Amino acid sequence: MGLEGEIKELYPPKRDLFMKEVYLLIGGNIGDRFYFLGEANGLISQKCGHISRSSAIYETAAWGKEDQPAFLNQVLIIHTAMGPVELMAAILEIEQQMGRSRRERNGERNIDIDILYYENDVVELPDLNIPHPRIYMRKFALIPLSELSPAKIDPVHKKTIQALLEDCPDSLEVRQFSK
Repeated sequence: MGLEGEIKELYPPKRDLFMKEVYLLIGGNIGDRFYFLGEANGLISQKCGHISRSSAIYETAAWGKEDQPAFLNQVLIIHTAMGPVELMAAILEIEQQMGRSRRERNGERNIDIDILYYENDVVELPDLNIPHPRIYMRKFALIPLSELSPAKIDPVHKKTIQALLEDCPDSLEVRQFSK
């Protein structure tokens, strides 16, 4: 490693104090699933904030309503200046722009974007709960999360992502997707 690499390792660039670290889960199970994940990545980057890291893409059977196609899912870490409510509004706008229709709970969809974590904040509003209230029950969220941040502490359960994954009651197989 050269001198420049050593300096960056010792003194990583500082993040803007107004930027918040947010974990998003994106997924879909109809249409060209891989294409829709790519589109969502681009729109999130444009409208919500810089994507600093992203997990591999994972495929899993539908959770909750199992008589539908398998989902592709990915976790993104973004840095945003938006507050949680403003960010949720931008996410809903992206979903609508991409043609998401909400016909039934846990139904088929071309794109779904969830806020998993907003910094270490706990947000409880009528239409917004952060951390995502069912995160601890879903391997399709915990596996890509553990790939990126296994030691992150869930502010509600007071456990690491890795510990939540180990305790997860979900029995659905989650496998890395390759196109």
